[in-house]
Amino acid sequence: MPGTGTIINVAAIIIGGFLGTIFGKGFSERHQDTLCKSCGICVLFLGIAGALEGMLTVSGNSVKSGGTMLIIACLALGALVGETINLEDRFEAFGEWLKIKSGNAKDKKFVEGFVTASLTVCIGAMAIVGAIQDGILGDPSVLVTKAILDLIIIMVMTCSWGKGCAFSAIPVAVLQGSVTALSAFIKPIMTEEALANLSMIGSILIFCVGLNLVWGRKIRVANLLPAIVFAVAAAFLPFEL
Repeated sequence: MPGTGTIINVAAIIIGGFLGTIFGKGFSERHQDTLCKSCGICVLFLGIAGALEGMLTVSGNSVKSGGTMLIIACLALGALVGETINLEDRFEAFGEWLKIKSGNAKDKKFVEGFVTASLTVCIGAMAIVGAIQDGILGDPSVLVTKAILDLIIIMVMTCSWGKGCAFSAIPVAVLQGSVTALSAFIKPIMTEEALANLSMIGSILIFCVGLNLVWGRKIRVANLLPAIVFAVAAAFLPFEL
């Protein structure tokens, strides 16, 4: 049944948040800080691996790099659009609303945990490819794999950032559910080149999330999200960036 993958993914995030809340209560502030930074290092390497996979190609005995202009153009244009509509503040405002409505008004880490966790589990090609595959073929396998990864990620993040991380299930449900519902219209747009661009730029944004986890929030990653749209659009240009 179309949508099964997203349901499983959302359930996995909720379970991960529940387990993280239970385990996190037994950790001191020092343990939570170290756990958060170790999670950030993992996210950094996930982002690096994905970005290098898109930038590097093997030709004979040499390795060539590319995509530099694509990265610069997408991130610059994405930043301009994102800052203009201020996605970061809108995301945080929604997090504040959730914090109050969920009875967690006193949780100082709720909004930061919600925003960081949401960006971590929403950005990336797996969410788009898996949702399209689930919608058209009724095959949730990619999203089931993502669900397992998200469960572990959210469990670890919740141990250090609190309950807000579990609420990342909401943007995941909205994003993947929408892509599944519109999969027949979106599939022709998601060519092999478009998915490769999306994966590379998405990996760079994931790297930025990792930077924030390790060194504190210094990059407004949500305001860079439009870069993903420009990355997909770049696949249809008559010239290569």
